Amino acid sequence: MLLILNLNPSLDKIYELEELPHGKVSRAHSVLATAGGKATHVAHVLSLLGEACTMIGFQGGTVGRFIEDSVSGWGVRTAFTSIVGTTRSCLNLRTSDGAETEVLEPGPAIRPEEREDFMAKYQTLLPKATLIAASGSLPRGLSVGFYGELAKMAKQAGKPFLLDTSGETLLSALESKPYFIKPNRDEAEAIFGKPLREEKEVAEAVGSLMKQGVALPVITLGSEGAVVGWEGRIYRVTPPAPREVLNCVGSGDSFVAGIAAGIARSMPIEGALKLAAACGTANVVEKESGYISAEYVASLEKRVCIAKIA
Repeated sequence: MLLILNLNPSLDKIYELEELPHGKVSRAHSVLATAGGKATHVAHVLSLLGEACTMIGFQGGTVGRFIEDSVSGWGVRTAFTSIVGTTRSCLNLRTSDGAETEVLEPGPAIRPEEREDFMAKYQTLLPKATLIAASGSLPRGLSVGFYGELAKMAKQAGKPFLLDTSGETLLSALESKPYFIKPNRDEAEAIFGKPLREEKEVAEAVGSLMKQGVALPVITLGSEGAVVGWEGRIYRVTPPAPREVLNCVGSGDSFVAGIAAGIARSMPIEGALKLAAACGTANVVEKESGYISAEYVASLEKRVCIAKIA
């Protein structure tokens, strides 16, 4: 069982418009509402890959119930903590010129008793988990070190803790040496306080993260792929070009799902990276975020290039 931590889920609403003029009325010609948030995307892709998942986190109000019902409909088991606040909604406004404008709500504040309920569920499920995948921002009411606390507990239980977050939350969690992290280039530059423009600079940053105790550090480079560290070696992962690009939101989450599936299946690192890159690429051809075709993933895996660079 893969344990998915979904602490700040959202209802994602995608509006397609001709244009978005400032200060004027705009009419959408289509709207798509889906269960969202980074961890939700991870769980959805894992379910499409046939992996058994359990999701815990916080949900409140009708939006929270919609997300829990959606996730359950994918075959993912849930043990959410119900909260007094209402789960957030996030808007993605897409115009005909290809631009995307996002409006992200801050989300509800978590009360102390809600935090304790979540922790009790985490402690109960942790021994049964193959690994833990935590993605996304922290809701208000949880300290910046909350992911680090959960990572320490996972390490004590001998479970890999995969973490995909950013900013101060990621910096704080690094002290707990999570098994896996996945900053993009900009986020990695914030960690190291310097530009990482050349492949050599990115590789050196990955090597530094390994020395800090991260077993599987990944720095993603968008459509250019990723640089990955594993057991003292550094790899460049180059995905194939997709057949088309409809939606890039959720591609990083799909990559995380592929890595998690690869680890759960005890795949060699090259195989896990090919699966991850294929999942990330397969997501961009779908209108729905955090969605892949397993058949398309299989065809892409064969064309992912893995090169050892250090």
